[in-house]
Amino acid sequence: MGGDTNTPAGSGSSEPDPALVDRLAAIRGRVADAARAAGRTHEPTLIVVTKFHPVALVQQLAAAGVTDVGENRHPEARDKAEAAAGLGLRWHFIGQLQTNKAKQVRRYVDAVHSVDRPELLRALSSPDRLLEVFLQVNLTDDPGRGGVVGDEALEALAMETLEAEGVLLRGVMAVAPLDEPPAAAFARVVAASARVRSLAPQADGLSIGMSHDYVEAIEAGATHLRIGTAITGNRPV
Repeated sequence: MGGDTNTPAGSGSSEPDPALVDRLAAIRGRVADAARAAGRTHEPTLIVVTKFHPVALVQQLAAAGVTDVGENRHPEARDKAEAAAGLGLRWHFIGQLQTNKAKQVRRYVDAVHSVDRPELLRALSSPDRLLEVFLQVNLTDDPGRGGVVGDEALEALAMETLEAEGVLLRGVMAVAPLDEPPAAAFARVVAASARVRSLAPQADGLSIGMSHDYVEAIEAGATHLRIGTAITGNRPV
């Protein structure tokens, strides 16, 4: 892989930085290889996470052919989405979302990957346009990490999502704990997905896999990968 993986990108013109292009090509190649090795006929959607990077990086990614971008903080996401309007990007909100910010976030994102409670779901519900949502599953013992805990709560939230106005249940999302092998963690997410699909067969999305565990995520059946530093380089200080 060409370029320095520790060099941040994103300042200057929207012409893609060669190191950024190299990192992006390398990840795309590894994703394709992992998908083939897993016997998959379709590669997962690659969401490039751009948090803490300037909008210039988003513009460079778009110029390099990226179509899906992820952010996890509302003010930063809003400003980038406004500045990058017209580039044809799909915006994914992947962080914990406060209920009182939900309606604002809904205005500029295409998907929210972190729905974990009825109050947030209701705040996101609107007849304005269709919003894709993933139900986040908490794989840790820490309630502060966000995510639904327990099968009954997950099923109840799935049922409410199916009845909510203006939202489309796409599937489930989770972050693998660092103290557990990724394959074992993702197996638990697949089990949670099966419960959701028993209620909504079309909700087969699996938003799993980050820079350090995307190969295991692909093996588990990930439909959406959320990859940041492996593509963008280190965050600006």
